[in-house]
Amino acid sequence: MFCYQCEQTARGTGCTISGVCGKDQPTADLQDLLLFAAKGISMYAYRARQNGVRDRDLDRFILEALFTTVTNVNFDAGDIASMVHEAGKWLDHGKELYLGSCRIAGELPENIEGPCLWRPAANMEGMLNQAEETGILKKREKLGDVLTGLEYLCLYGLKGMAAYADHALILDYVDEEILGFFHMALDFLSSEHNADELTSMALKIGEMNVKTMGLLDEANTTTFGSPVPTKVRITPLKGKAILVSGHDLLDLDNLLKQTEGKGINVYTHGEMLPAHGYPKLKKYDHLAGNYGGAWQNQRQEFESFPGAILMTTNCIQKPKESYLGRIFTTGLVEWPGAVHLKNGDFQPVIEAALESPGFEKDGEEKFITVGFAARSAGSVEGKIVNLVKAGKIRHFFLIGGCDGAKQGRDYYTRLAEAVPKDCVILTLACGKYRFNKIDFGEIEGIPRLLDVGQCNDAYSAVRIASSLARAFGTEINNLPLSIVLSWYEQKAIAVLLSLLSLGIKNIRIGPSLPAFITPPVLDELVTKFNLIPIGSPEDDLRKMLS
Repeated sequence: MFCYQCEQTARGTGCTISGVCGKDQPTADLQDLLLFAAKGISMYAYRARQNGVRDRDLDRFILEALFTTVTNVNFDAGDIASMVHEAGKWLDHGKELYLGSCRIAGELPENIEGPCLWRPAANMEGMLNQAEETGILKKREKLGDVLTGLEYLCLYGLKGMAAYADHALILDYVDEEILGFFHMALDFLSSEHNADELTSMALKIGEMNVKTMGLLDEANTTTFGSPVPTKVRITPLKGKAILVSGHDLLDLDNLLKQTEGKGINVYTHGEMLPAHGYPKLKKYDHLAGNYGGAWQNQRQEFESFPGAILMTTNCIQKPKESYLGRIFTTGLVEWPGAVHLKNGDFQPVIEAALESPGFEKDGEEKFITVGFAARSAGSVEGKIVNLVKAGKIRHFFLIGGCDGAKQGRDYYTRLAEAVPKDCVILTLACGKYRFNKIDFGEIEGIPRLLDVGQCNDAYSAVRIASSLARAFGTEINNLPLSIVLSWYEQKAIAVLLSLLSLGIKNIRIGPSLPAFITPPVLDELVTKFNLIPIGSPEDDLRKMLS
């Protein structure tokens, strides 16, 4: 195996025996093979779409194939092998779609074989051999580190974008341009290109991810209401309990419906914290609060949680035996040995919660505030502008992103703590857990810490910045705004590409640079966008304020 798609990759260069995330070699190799198959399917789907023929089920499979391979989603090699076999069927179906579209157009191509020359092997050993022949090491051997790195920068951006598109699709929000773009981009990546062409594609992916995050924002706010500033309890209440982690708001909504009147308190964990700001979700009295912090601490936090645990989407770690019997997965996330639930039926979770002891007593009351998305921030925009003009708000810092376990991430805590009291901090994603329980106070009623939401709510952060830029008659790059991102997996890569596609410069990123961004690639990003690796909090703060 070879994998360097996440920030915690072994030795900073790539995992070769097993993943630091817990992914074993068969799982990693089969995920590579699934991506290879997805490119072939999209080659046909892209051409069929050019003739006006599309298939929503095929579109969904491509999204799920990409999302399944995101870090910390699916660790079940058997399940991924099943998806590879399914991909073979979609390859045949894609070919038929293409042929049918050609008949409609009145033109039959001379050669229609292409990727259909590939078929998934009949057994696991055969598929692993196929993966070796189609994987990243062969690509690097042929193209070298620079072109391979740029190609995988594009592919990882597509993976992150697929996660957001899939979340929207689950809520029945679809954009044909976005779905068609996936096929076009995967078709593009199925052939060789030079560095300029790959860099251009990476920025196109970022541009389309902005639209995808906007679609998901529309899906979430239409379905659950626009987030409003909300105090969230971060200490437990006495009673039976269920903990929900991941990202999927619809799963949480369904669970809250199914637990009404059963005497069970439901708590959010990790990236589910922003759910408390949505009116349709916060109306449930038994949505009791948030428990714990970011995903990388779950093995300790889940072990001490005295109830059932539901993992939605990604961010799962290898469960300890002590709680393996009371952790459940749903959607695309899977771990061998954990019970996987389908069709939104959470009765097994409820039964496990009722059989668990629950919290014996109330904890000391403590609260944090969430819900400062674009619409709620817009309600105080005029006041913020006046405070800036009056010199009472000197600077804005966007400090957030994906958190992780690697050393050096205390940088973000130290930076936030050092931000002067006449400055405001915007934050999002699980990176906020590094400092979101600190009381930063207010500036004339405006909280100094504004929690914008999940990683996809980078869209809200951009809208806030754009709105302020319009108010001051300038561009985002001329605002008293500094962006400091932490990255871990592919959704963070998609967000970074989105910011770069918008022309935003001087972004600081850490705690380390992606292994697939080689020095020549970094030089290009520095030249075009002044992308800056983080240094020390003290030096970076001084430079940003200057």
